[in-house]
Amino acid sequence: MKIYNSSTHKKEDFQPIKEGKVRMYVCGPTVYDNIHIGNARTFISFDVIRRWLIASGYEVTFAQNLTDVDDKIINRANEQGRTAEEVATEFSDKFIAVMHKANVMDPDVRPRATKEIGPMIGMIKTLIEQGHAYAADNGDVYFAVRSDPAYGEVSGRKIDDLMVGARIEENEDKNDPLDFALWKAAKPGEPMWNSPWGKGRPGWHTECAAMVHRYLGTPIDIHGGGSDLAFPHHENECAQATCAWHEGFANTWMHTGMLLVDGEKMSKSLGNFFTLEEVLEKHSAAALRLLMLQTHYRSPLDFSWERLEGAENSLARIAGTVQNLRWAVSHAEGEPDAELAAKLDAAVDAAKAEFEAQMNDDFNTAGAVAAYFQLVTEANTYLDQAGSAVDTDVVAGAAASIAGAFAVLGIELPEPEEELPVGLLGVAAGLCAYTGDDVNEAAERILAARAEARAAKNWDVADAIRDQLRDMGLMIEDTAAGSRIKHVK
Repeated sequence: MKIYNSSTHKKEDFQPIKEGKVRMYVCGPTVYDNIHIGNARTFISFDVIRRWLIASGYEVTFAQNLTDVDDKIINRANEQGRTAEEVATEFSDKFIAVMHKANVMDPDVRPRATKEIGPMIGMIKTLIEQGHAYAADNGDVYFAVRSDPAYGEVSGRKIDDLMVGARIEENEDKNDPLDFALWKAAKPGEPMWNSPWGKGRPGWHTECAAMVHRYLGTPIDIHGGGSDLAFPHHENECAQATCAWHEGFANTWMHTGMLLVDGEKMSKSLGNFFTLEEVLEKHSAAALRLLMLQTHYRSPLDFSWERLEGAENSLARIAGTVQNLRWAVSHAEGEPDAELAAKLDAAVDAAKAEFEAQMNDDFNTAGAVAAYFQLVTEANTYLDQAGSAVDTDVVAGAAASIAGAFAVLGIELPEPEEELPVGLLGVAAGLCAYTGDDVNEAAERILAARAEARAAKNWDVADAIRDQLRDMGLMIEDTAAGSRIKHVK
C-alpha cells in the first residue's frame, strides 16, 4: 500500500509503527454552525480511507475531536443571545447526526476541547519549561516558533518566508510576529478556566496535539484533514507536540483537496453554498458518496446538482444490475453457456484485482469505482446474452462482488424492491380467473396473459394490463432472462 505524504510530497510505502495496527487522527469541526459539503468531503474521504485500512486487515484506532470552544462559537453565541456551551452542544449534536446520515462511521475516540483543558495546560507548562513558549504580561501564552528548528516541515514552508504574504496578526504582546497563542487570557463574558497564567481558554492549535498524545500516543501513523489545515493548524500542532515530547508526531500527513461548486469556490455571497444537511434532504447519502469518490481525495472536487443527479442514476444502474443478477439466479432455466460464464467470471476477478490495486495506490477511489462500473457493464452484457440459462454460481458471485465493493466504500445500494402488493391477486382473478393466494404466482399468471395478448396482437388487452399495473405503481420490465413485474422507481 502506498500513501501520498503531504509533508514529503511523494507516495511512500505504508509501514505502520506497530505491525497490523494503525493509529489515525482527523481534525473535526468547530461546532458553531452546520457543516457544509466542503467539510463533508474531508470527513467522507477519511471514512473511506479508514474503511479500506480495516478491509485490508489493519486494526484501526481512529480519533476525531470536536472544537467546542473557539472565537467563532463565542461570536455566534453573542449574536444569538445564548451561551457558547448552548451553541456548541447544538451543533455538536447536529454534526454527529448528519455524519450518521452520510454513513460516516463514528470515531473510536471523540474528545471535546472543553473536556481536555487539563492535558492542554500540562502540555503548555512543559513547553514553557523547555523554552518553547512564554507567558505574556496580558495573560496570553505564546509558542515561540523560532525555537523549533523543524518548523515548516509539515507544510513545506520556510520560516524566513512566512513573514511575506502570510496573514499574521499584529500583537505587541508577542516576542515575534510568527508566534501563535497556546492560551488566551479571559475576556468578559467568555468561557474560561483556571490556569497558572490566570483565567482563560486554549488557543485553537493547542487542543489536537494534546488530544493525540493522550488518546493515541505519539507518534501516530496518519494525521489528516482538509488542505486548508496544512498551514498553520497542522504545522502548529506538530511543532507543539514534537517540542513538548521530543518524538515524532505523525509519520504520514494526508490532506484532501478543496471542493468547488460548478467550477467556483463555494461562497455564501455567490449563492453556491450548501450544507450537508440540505444536500441530503434532496439526494441519498449513497449518491453523494459516489459522486465524491469519483474524484481522487487529493484533487479538487467539482460539485453540481447535475453531477449529483448523474450519480443517483449511476447508483440506480448499479443496484438494478445487482437485483437483476440475483433475480436471474432464482429464475435460471436451461443449460448455461460455459464460455459466456467463464468470461463473466474472469471479469469479476479482474474487477476485484483492479479495485484492490487502485485502493492500495493512495486510495484511488476513482479508479476503484471505474473498475466496478466496467463489471456492471460486463454483467449486463452477460445477462442479455445468456437469457434465462445463467450459471448461477458465477452470477451470484458477480452480484456479491459488486455489492461488496461498494459496501467497502460505505456506499449502500438501494434496498431490493418491496414485495409485490396483494392487489395483484384481484388483477389475476379478473384476467385469468386465478383464485389462489400466492402473489408471486399471480404475477406469473398476469405476465403469461400479457404474453398471450401480445402474441395474438391483442393490444387492447396488453395495454389494459399495463394500465392496471401502472395504477398500482407497478411496471413490467422485459429482460433477456424473461419479464417481471416491479415497482416504478
